[in-house]
Amino acid sequence: QLQASGGGLVQGGGSLRLSCAASEGTISNSAMGWFRQAPGKEREFVATISWPGVNTYYADLMKGRFTVSRDNVKNTAYLQMNNLEPEDTAVYYCAARRSSLRSSRQSDYVYWGQGTQVTVSS
Repeated sequence: QLQASGGGLVQGGGSLRLSCAASEGTISNSAMGWFRQAPGKEREFVATISWPGVNTYYADLMKGRFTVSRDNVKNTAYLQMNNLEPEDTAVYYCAARRSSLRSSRQSDYVYWGQGTQVTVSS
C-alpha cells in the first residue's frame, strides 16, 4: 500500500513537498508516478520517475516548477512543488508500477495511494 502525505494549504508562489511511502512491501523495481485531480476535472498526469531513479518525465505545465525524486533506502518517493499557482489545487495521488520504466499513463500503474489535498490560495 502507498500512503501520500504532505499536502496542505499554501499561498500562491509557495512550495510543498509531497511524500509517498510504501506501508507494505517496497517500491523496489517500481517506477513511480504522480497524478492529480482537480474538482470537476479528470485525473491527470503530473510526473514520473523510473527505478532506481535515473529517468524522470513531467507534464508540460509542471516542467521547471515540480521535481520528482525517490529515496530507495527510505522506500519513499517525493514530489517537490515550487511556485505553486491556484490552478495547482487538486488531490494529488502517487502510484507504482510493476515495471521499472517511467510512464505517464494511468493504466500502467497498479498500486495507488489515497491522495493528499493541495490547496493554493491566490
